[in-house]
Amino acid sequence: MQTLTVVVPAYNESEGLREFHARLVAVFAGLDLDCSVLYVDDGSDDDTFAVMRSLAANDARVATLRLSRNFGKELALTAGLDHTDADAVVVIDADLQDPPELIREFVAHWRAGCDVVYGTRASRDGETRLKKLTASTFYRVIGRLSDTPVPRDTGDFRLLSRRAVDALKRVRERQRFMKGLFTWVGFRQKAVVYARDPRFAGATKWNYWKLWNFAIDGITSFSGAPLKLATYLGLGVAVLSFVFGLWIVAKALLFGDPVQGYPTIMVTILFLGGVQLIALGVIGEYLGRLYVESKQRPLYLVDEYQPTR
Repeated sequence: MQTLTVVVPAYNESEGLREFHARLVAVFAGLDLDCSVLYVDDGSDDDTFAVMRSLAANDARVATLRLSRNFGKELALTAGLDHTDADAVVVIDADLQDPPELIREFVAHWRAGCDVVYGTRASRDGETRLKKLTASTFYRVIGRLSDTPVPRDTGDFRLLSRRAVDALKRVRERQRFMKGLFTWVGFRQKAVVYARDPRFAGATKWNYWKLWNFAIDGITSFSGAPLKLATYLGLGVAVLSFVFGLWIVAKALLFGDPVQGYPTIMVTILFLGGVQLIALGVIGEYLGRLYVESKQRPLYLVDEYQPTR
């Protein structure tokens, strides 16, 4: 019988974990597959791991993995994929915004020959207008900048075939943008449109500062466009400055130039200084990533791993 493993990264999700597992078990009952689930605790501060261990004690299909600290969702997800060896792997969050029942449709497309089946959100219930606007803007910006097309309005909820997972395991970069990596591996991919539900319990762990940094990681991981933009911006400012300098010289020769122009000088200096700082900041983002990669630290550290029984 073919095997299916569901990887569930979680951080402080104890309130809704039991309800999630109950719905997932109902999905397993309708699949003619050897199903299991791997819960990954990303260094939670609450009793999330205790709930995971309780689920494992009552269900032999449950495996648990606890990281030594909070490494972030991207690395928790990577740890989960590293500890799977199934014919197909489903990645899903524990907050029940993505319905586990959609796994049945994912499996059908996988059996039809797809290697990656991902959920595309037609709506995002329970989220503010600002959150929806920023998310929509991010996906459209990275879609235009990235050399690897990243599907719009698509999160981590997806099914991966064994060869897609094996390909991802070969990618060991430290600062990871999994939504881009899922697409980067290629193979045959299929979108499934669905309506995203509100969180079942608790509050989101993503504030706007974390989302901003996540967006920067995504763009700089899959596009060199910001570096090109800094180059073009510097070139444009240099041309404008040269033209402005010619105008000042011509004006002085034709009409004279009494001791004036302090505001113009200050505006010019501040403008050029600002452009230079922006360019240096963009370069610094990329250099920072090279620095992190050069240290070759492990992606994550495991505190405890309990496989299925």
